[in-house]
Amino acid sequence: MEGSLLVDPAAASLRATTAARGRRAAGRSGAGFLSCPCSSSRGEPATRAWASYSSAGNMPSRAVKSVSRVNGWNGNGHGWAAAREESSVLEAMEDEYGGMVVDADRLPSDTSGFARSLAASLSYWKSADKKGVWLKLPLDRSEFIPLAVKEGFRYHHAEETYLMLTYWIPDEPCLLPANASHQVGVGGFVISDRMEEKYSASTSLGVWKVPTGFIHASEEIFTGAVREVKEETGIDTEFMELIAFRHAHNVAFQKSDLFFICVLRPLTNEIKIDETEIQAAKWMPLPEFMEQPFIQEDHMFRKISDICVQRLRRRYCGLTAHHVVSKFDGGASTLYYNVAEPERGDTSCDAAA
Repeated sequence: MEGSLLVDPAAASLRATTAARGRRAAGRSGAGFLSCPCSSSRGEPATRAWASYSSAGNMPSRAVKSVSRVNGWNGNGHGWAAAREESSVLEAMEDEYGGMVVDADRLPSDTSGFARSLAASLSYWKSADKKGVWLKLPLDRSEFIPLAVKEGFRYHHAEETYLMLTYWIPDEPCLLPANASHQVGVGGFVISDRMEEKYSASTSLGVWKVPTGFIHASEEIFTGAVREVKEETGIDTEFMELIAFRHAHNVAFQKSDLFFICVLRPLTNEIKIDETEIQAAKWMPLPEFMEQPFIQEDHMFRKISDICVQRLRRRYCGLTAHHVVSKFDGGASTLYYNVAEPERGDTSCDAAA
């Protein structure tokens, strides 16, 4: 009943960053499973999850084209002086929350023009009782950053090609959503039907773990687990169930971390490791995996292993993936839920998966 688990050595994991250690920590269990060593040099950025709904989403098509600038703005957000000078505000679109999202593709080409337009824009938006302002500055406009900060903008988040800044206009607590608060990772228990150990490899610390990694942007949890196993070990798999997840805080750069443990079924057997990601991989009998001191001495690892054992004995049902569409936003998404009650000797979990 209890087969082999694909594993990899975690020697590199023990030298990895806190985020990599958190990723490794959540991945131990199964009858016989596929495992591989953590890569401490993984260059993939962690996928982030927004903590609240972004005010920049679902923007209507109304745009502010230009406005006459009025000299003598008194600075309190409630008055205009009499003298006027023609000047265009920044191209921007109004979001559904009364905020403005500046068009990053139509920014002025020079710093002096940007400074003038930004000042005029803030004056106009204040007079129009707008709320938050989202200013996305591409990498090739990085010279605009100190000018925006001088006007009162604050950093929100950054990606490889841009910096997002925000400005809250009302004289009240800021209601703009905070930056992404989580990174999301996956671990894959690849369970075979064989009792024997199929592959072996040496590791200096004698520790083996399941394949793990971060999911990509717009990637499903279950497809991320399948991809990570394929990239690290060369094994093709299919998703069966999500059996548990771990939530940790203050992991990498004070961000929180979500780690999802998935049970996968192997479609191929031949291991072809990516030497840039892991040191080795092998099929490992479940008892041998669970008897490692590294597993026995950690409560979380033991618990994950116990869950996997109960799943293999059909005494525990995980969550399966179901595609749904919500009228809330009209978009497709994946809902994970349990479709069967586990009973001793019942195979309904397998049927549901």
